[in-house]
Amino acid sequence: MTLISDSAILVVGASGGLGREIARLLNAGGARLILTGRDRTKLAALGIHGTVLEADLSDPAAIVGLVADAVGVHGRLDGIVNASGVVAFGPATEVSDETLAELFAVNTLAPIRLLRAARAALTDSAEQGREPFVLTLSGVVSESPTANLAAYSASKAGLAAFGQAAARELRRSGIRIVDARPGHTETALSTHPISGTAPRLPSGYPPAAVAQRLVDAIIGGERDLPSTAFQLKDA
Repeated sequence: MTLISDSAILVVGASGGLGREIARLLNAGGARLILTGRDRTKLAALGIHGTVLEADLSDPAAIVGLVADAVGVHGRLDGIVNASGVVAFGPATEVSDETLAELFAVNTLAPIRLLRAARAALTDSAEQGREPFVLTLSGVVSESPTANLAAYSASKAGLAAFGQAAARELRRSGIRIVDARPGHTETALSTHPISGTAPRLPSGYPPAAVAQRLVDAIIGGERDLPSTAFQLKDA
């Protein structure tokens, strides 16, 4: 069982529909939060106790600086929640280079770079007797790539593959990687894609219920949450 009380946790994408719900639960559990996103005003408006850090995850140098600043807040880092992401809709053969670059920069490369930058701090956390973790949200599309979401599916599948391999490498260091693959969740992500227009989507999971499942997994020591772990529509 992982204790989140007094843990220093970086929540990436904290102003998003799912990120804010996760942050609220972690805050209620006594975590020391560092909240990050692109818009400091939106982060401050959440009303969640924590340190606010603005960062552009498409910039590799900004990610290194973000981790350094996050560690500096409490002198340690015990967990990372990757709740940031972008989506694009449209035919597989019509996706632009600009869209491809942003999809992979934010959805795939940013979490990889965050883990790389945070490795030393997370190792220190484990050596001090804590149970550091990194939560990634590759989503159901990493299991079942979806038509008209081919590039988005690929960016998330890449993240899932990286997480599975990195988890094996880092296990001996005491760092736990949790990959979660919930189905469509009722956040605002699909309403502001970086390209294309969302089709009519079926009713999704409530963000609060998905967030609760994720936090329960963090606390419970789980390492893998397939889509079947999210039977939450009636929650």
